[in-house]
Amino acid sequence: DVQLVESGGGSVQAGGSLRLSCAASGFSFNTYCVGWFRQVPGKEREAVAGLYRGGGGPHYADSVAGRFTISQDSAKNTVYLQMNSLKSDDTAMYYCAAAFLLPNRYRNTWHMQTEYIYWGQGTQVTVS
Repeated sequence: DVQLVESGGGSVQAGGSLRLSCAASGFSFNTYCVGWFRQVPGKEREAVAGLYRGGGGPHYADSVAGRFTISQDSAKNTVYLQMNSLKSDDTAMYYCAAAFLLPNRYRNTWHMQTEYIYWGQGTQVTVS
């Protein structure tokens, strides 16, 4: 069975750091692109970061560029989102998702949740 499991969320003070993990089973991140999204109740889900299959071509939303880093451990089939200098605006439920995209399409659509076919259950991040 295909499964994505996020972990690492929690409560942190503004300026602090968290590292989210997304472990995949049933498929490989060397074949699928991965995205991190976040959602606040009452608002649309927004893309935070994306990584092309195998760990290439990271993309970031403007709101997190320079503070968040997406990376991949192929041996563990796990993707990470290192979040530094956290702000209260970063408070949200964070989801990882996987998509099968070719390079040109990935570059243009990595931020579109409709491109992603596998989703995790989410992990809550609260910054106070």
